Amino acid sequence: MQALRQCMGAMAASMVLVTPARGLTFEFDFTAGTPAQAQLAFQAAGNLWASVLSDPISIRLTVGTAVLGGSILAQAASSETALPYPDVRAALVADATSSSDALALSNLPATSFNLLINRTAQNGNSATPYLDNNGSLNNSFVAVTTANAAALSLPVSRDNLGNLCISVCDGFIQFNSSFAFDFDRSNGITSGQFDFIGIAAHEIGHTLGFVSGVDTLDSSPGFAEDAYTVVTTLDLFRTSTASAALGAIDFTASSTAKVFSLTGAASGTLLFSNGISFGDGRQASHWKDGLGLGMMDPTASTGELLVIGANDRLALDAIGWNVSAVPEPGRPTLLALGLAVLCVAWRRRRGR
Repeated sequence: MQALRQCMGAMAASMVLVTPARGLTFEFDFTAGTPAQAQLAFQAAGNLWASVLSDPISIRLTVGTAVLGGSILAQAASSETALPYPDVRAALVADATSSSDALALSNLPATSFNLLINRTAQNGNSATPYLDNNGSLNNSFVAVTTANAAALSLPVSRDNLGNLCISVCDGFIQFNSSFAFDFDRSNGITSGQFDFIGIAAHEIGHTLGFVSGVDTLDSSPGFAEDAYTVVTTLDLFRTSTASAALGAIDFTASSTAKVFSLTGAASGTLLFSNGISFGDGRQASHWKDGLGLGMMDPTASTGELLVIGANDRLALDAIGWNVSAVPEPGRPTLLALGLAVLCVAWRRRRGR
């Protein structure tokens, strides 16, 4: 995490753009040197989400560009806090507006959740999963991004993400200026360039709550169970065949198939990525790569137009956002010009 902070460089407020929408708005603080076309593109990315989500709240993000290393196109840090699970569940109940919400809530436990977990001090940092159902901290707290908390009307205050952000914020997003980007989607995405607006929308998706605490276990195994009070609202719907049999969330750092499920059953085709170190090489805070599941896929190709799909909307709906009915746009054929890592999603947590 420290290396990512050092990539940031000096920041200075250039302007704040507020995205007009039916309900959801975005305020952007731009770091010094962010090109005008990138600033306008971030506003357009905010508009993509504002056309899909109708929650009457404002989300504040610090965004910009810099020279980043390797194949990282962009990176995002999300502000989040750990809240008691009963409070989060009650907020989900109060916010329920759709049939998907009703289905999800009918299958969520009342007071605490069980975990299928591995690589903790309790099992000697073994890859072998075991059932953690003792109701302790990591079974009774949920890590919620501040944007997601606002959508649920939960009382969470924002900070500046340890000076990453220019002001108090819900997230920090940074693009790698070493890549060629297309800032205008109106005529498709130019061959050899990446969809800047689509990638910006992807990074915003992480701040909205498309994140997984499995990334913490995957990158820092071997601690006591209660060190992993990082189960997110999205993780409440993370299931495998083994965990479904136990009535638990699958919180393992492993290559086992993990499914997004509103019912706790392991059937379905909405697979998650499952970790860089012990999984498939992609962060767990994404859909499974190569299946074309949606905006929150972990990679992008040059020439590819990224769209917010039905699966992305379903996931955001389940974690407490009010999703508007929108038609599914066409998705152009993925160009086989080589994939680049789409983003590094990381999070900064405050104490309980």
